[in-house]
Amino acid sequence: MPYPGPVRAGGRFARWHDQQWREERILEQMAMRPPRPFRMSRAARIVIPVIVSLILQLPASMYWLVRSPSNTSWLSVILALVGPLALLLVRRFPGPVVAFVSLAACVDFFLADASQGPPYVALAFAIVLAIARGARIWAWISVGACWIGTVTIGLILGLDWHPARIAVTTLGILVVFGVGEAVRSRRENYEKYRQAFAQRKLSEVQAERVRIARELHDVLAHSLSQINVQASVGLHLMDKQPEKAAEALANIKETSKTALDEVRSVLGVLRAEGGQDPSAPLVPEPDLSRLAGLAASVTSQGVEVTLSNTVDAAPKAVQLAIYRIVQESLTNVVRHAHATKATVDIARDGDDLVVNVADNGRGLDGKDPQSDQTQGGRGLLGMRERAELLGGTLETGRAPEGGLRVTARIPMHETAGERE
Repeated sequence: MPYPGPVRAGGRFARWHDQQWREERILEQMAMRPPRPFRMSRAARIVIPVIVSLILQLPASMYWLVRSPSNTSWLSVILALVGPLALLLVRRFPGPVVAFVSLAACVDFFLADASQGPPYVALAFAIVLAIARGARIWAWISVGACWIGTVTIGLILGLDWHPARIAVTTLGILVVFGVGEAVRSRRENYEKYRQAFAQRKLSEVQAERVRIARELHDVLAHSLSQINVQASVGLHLMDKQPEKAAEALANIKETSKTALDEVRSVLGVLRAEGGQDPSAPLVPEPDLSRLAGLAASVTSQGVEVTLSNTVDAAPKAVQLAIYRIVQESLTNVVRHAHATKATVDIARDGDDLVVNVADNGRGLDGKDPQSDQTQGGRGLLGMRERAELLGGTLETGRAPEGGLRVTARIPMHETAGERE
């Protein structure tokens, strides 16, 4: 790959220097990566190094034993056996194993000439496995001490070791340590990304639960509030004005049917594996066109609602958020404000859509206007979450008429789903 040249701020390659951006790409790749069809078991990862070490070391030692039997040849065969077999304990005792194999490798270095067979392969496996399992200090200290001690003793005894053999062995040990550190780093990074991926999945599940709870709250709070008011009207007028009581009952029937359809639609998403239960009713998402009906339903409950909407079109996600914010605000007016009038004003302000809902009720009663417990408990928190999820803001305060004022400002940008 050709050198891309210097990295400029905001340039094509600048994002590769953003650690958070790289981690996001890795997590996305982990999410899209299909499951591996084959994965080596833990036992195999231990047994295979033992078998490979025996195959590479034992035949050469046996050959020299048969060719020239001696105590030295017998000791070489024993070392060719005990070093690889010690690797069977590396999972439980990685530190002591690498120290033992290092000592065995040093003894083998004294006994065997460079032309009498392969190097002590078991030491390479012991170093890599020990570092990968967290015994880095054991590996560096034991191997370093054994190798320095071996070279020092050889020089004191005046052994005829070729300098190239010392240099190649030292370089080989350093290369093996580099491989071990790379394996350890890769395992740590994978574990870190795996935990981050699991945390992201948990956060996504939690966010979905919050979203569903918010939808159910908005639907049920508004609908049950209407039903409660209409039921009170019907009971009050049952004897004096039966026709008005019948109208209230009809409104209760229509409101409860709409609420049940919306609740069943939300629950259908939870029950279905493919995202929607075929038996659940298909209820269109509320948009700005349904605000007039919402205002009329609240007016029928005794609160005069004045609606002013100068927005013709907006992304679906923005329309749904605006509808739910207005719905929850008017529900709070009916349930808590003891108001007789409310105004809903929706207009564009540059690239933002601004919604103002105000009433002439009892106001905040001295409570903190930014408190999530003001006049709606979880309702105001849900409205603020809806606005912030779309990059907007929501504020509450005292209206000019003395009641509560809710102001939401939401950017008019399109979401990824809208563009598709």
